[in-house]
Amino acid sequence: MKWSWRIARVAGIDVYLHATFLILLAWVGLSHYLARHSLGDAADGLLFISTLFGIVVLHELGHALAARRYGIRTRDITLLPIGGVARLERMPEDPRQELVVALAGPAVNVVLAILLLALLVPATALRNFGDVQLVGGHFLSKLVWVNVALAVFNLIPAFPMDGGRVLRALLAMRMEYVRATEIAARIGQGLALVFGAVGLFWNPFLIFIALFVWMGAAGEAGMVQMKSALGGIPIRQVMITDYQTLSPHDPVSRAVEHIMAGFQQDFPVVTNG
Repeated sequence: MKWSWRIARVAGIDVYLHATFLILLAWVGLSHYLARHSLGDAADGLLFISTLFGIVVLHELGHALAARRYGIRTRDITLLPIGGVARLERMPEDPRQELVVALAGPAVNVVLAILLLALLVPATALRNFGDVQLVGGHFLSKLVWVNVALAVFNLIPAFPMDGGRVLRALLAMRMEYVRATEIAARIGQGLALVFGAVGLFWNPFLIFIALFVWMGAAGEAGMVQMKSALGGIPIRQVMITDYQTLSPHDPVSRAVEHIMAGFQQDFPVVTNG
């Protein structure tokens, strides 16, 4: 992805940081500082957001390592202000395998939440479990709730969240894959309308989520339909078999004539065969 820098390599997978992530870091540091004009609060905010995105990397690694089990390579993981993106070469075509890959990410968050909660019990006897604030608050408690929120949010049954793929995989065990995708996409778009309506009266951020879900559902459905439509067409039927060539002495205008007359954009230049 453009404007990204490689910051690590984990389990053979490159992890990139997108340039826009720096804007998020600046906003978090400034907002925490302005709350009480404390550099300590700003440092705590930066530490928390860095830890949060470390958790996001682990979530994406869950998907990547589960996919690796089925012979699917992950090109890279990129951290964006809205979260992380693991670029798998493809999703498994077997619904059961897709179910495992989709659930692997939220499963990581569930395990992390349990481990962090286990640390909280002897440390504070859960006194600080509800101490969750934007600025300040108990660090481990906030991390527990972050993992719970990531698991729940990603299991919303709507593309492009993991829950949309879980729903599609469960449906595909009982019906044709394209039909399962269409149903899952419609359910996702229905949820997007609900998010948008609630966002108008309660939290405008939900409108952004609604647009994200709507476009994700439409994109997934369109991609699967195109793949299904083209799946049975042999390569020989889409190869260019009638193409024009040029000689070194032809004027450029001849190439322009060929472009205007057809769809060919590139021309072999041939001399003496």
